[in-house]
Amino acid sequence: MPLKRTLLSVWPNRQGPRWPRWQWTACGMLACGCLFGLVGCSTNPATGRSQLTLVSEAQEQQIGLQNAEQVAQAMPAYDDPALSAYVDGIGQTLAARSERPGLPWQFTVVDDTAINAFALPGGYIYVTRGILAWFNSEAELATVLGHEIGHVTGRHSVERLSRTQLAQLGLGVGGLVYSPIADFSGLISQGLGVLFLKYSRDDEREADMLGLRYMSREGYDPESAVRVFEMLGAQRNAGERDGTPNWLATHPTPEDRSERLQKLIDERGASSAGTRTGQTAYLQKIDGLMFGENPRAGFFEGEAFYHPDLAFTVQFPQGWQHQNLAQAVISSQPDGRAAVQLTAAPGPLEEVVAAFRKQNGVSAGRARSIPGPLAGQEFSFRAQTAQGNIAGLARFVAHDGLTFRLLGLTAPASFEQYAQTFSQSLASFAELTDPEKLARQPQRIRIFETDRPTSLAALYAERPAAIELETLARLNGIKADAQLAAGTALKWVE
Repeated sequence: MPLKRTLLSVWPNRQGPRWPRWQWTACGMLACGCLFGLVGCSTNPATGRSQLTLVSEAQEQQIGLQNAEQVAQAMPAYDDPALSAYVDGIGQTLAARSERPGLPWQFTVVDDTAINAFALPGGYIYVTRGILAWFNSEAELATVLGHEIGHVTGRHSVERLSRTQLAQLGLGVGGLVYSPIADFSGLISQGLGVLFLKYSRDDEREADMLGLRYMSREGYDPESAVRVFEMLGAQRNAGERDGTPNWLATHPTPEDRSERLQKLIDERGASSAGTRTGQTAYLQKIDGLMFGENPRAGFFEGEAFYHPDLAFTVQFPQGWQHQNLAQAVISSQPDGRAAVQLTAAPGPLEEVVAAFRKQNGVSAGRARSIPGPLAGQEFSFRAQTAQGNIAGLARFVAHDGLTFRLLGLTAPASFEQYAQTFSQSLASFAELTDPEKLARQPQRIRIFETDRPTSLAALYAERPAAIELETLARLNGIKADAQLAAGTALKWVE
């Protein structure tokens, strides 16, 4: 559950130099023949091209495992065993017929609203419940799983790690550095940099091609791959209302990709004849899927944050930017000069406070006791981090069997400027008693079939959904005024 994880970790950005791909493809080139034989090149069986490989498969799996452990801390798995087993089963089937069937493949659904999917080295694949809501068939899911499998079989992360290591070796810096940072500076992180290696457009095109290969091998309709990118494009164009899919953040535009995939399908002479979409099976599996934010894990209304399950509320500074992460709630001043952070930890108040004060580099002032039903302690502190010095105000409060830690953080020179803002926000922590807030429940997708010929717009007039008609139409991949036959399966948000 969010806020019950207190270790914040961020990965350093290890993106290698953006050198042209041609500099790395020929093993006979100077880069592959020097550095005392440390550099290795091989032909990738998935892509057929020569590839720089300084990272062994064992190292790749170790890197993936270490980062997978961090993902598990920061992005909890979605609590639906049947859906998780379904997604893993499809992924395992696709991976078994890839060029790297022997990897310890794992496919995980994470409890995140973002429209996103990503892969870690070694075969750790993740899809969010947010992206699952927007698929309308098993074939569309297989498209994205196949794409992420393609990043692993194409060894795109390994190739970029190798480029980074080669650059380090050239500077006299040996070894790969991939361990996560877990020092005090992580406290003001604005999120978890899981995808610390950005793929190139060539990598993305390769993954698209490989994904089409893998899903086609299992008999899925190749046109479904085109529909995935049409859906992503529609979501991106809806931008301000519904948010841009995270899966597009570092990818070529979906319109370009859908056109390229369609051309590839046409060149191969592939057709939908004799293929399957698995629409019925997929919609059955996502019936009841949580849609949008989960208020049980906390939600914002203006500057106020409410957490029904843990029964507390807190007011964050006016005009700051707020974020409810799995391991913390963070509010930051728009220019990034100050932040307020809330985390929670099991254990007695005294032990949690003592552990904080004993951290290396932390110098804490005299503690002031907080009387009343929410007893606690408050004190100012300074901390030395790898990124510089931090000054802050800390408030620890015991509530509902947990110890809540509220921190106001800024540079030492700015502390007096923000001290009152910190004090007011930290002191606003209180028990949540509002019955409506305590009873708030998440929205969910429900599947039903039309009982007559109709349109989505007509149905919406009879039984409004919890989202706008235009959004509901995109969710189902149809036009609001399109005529629907009796027995058409639809997603509805309640």
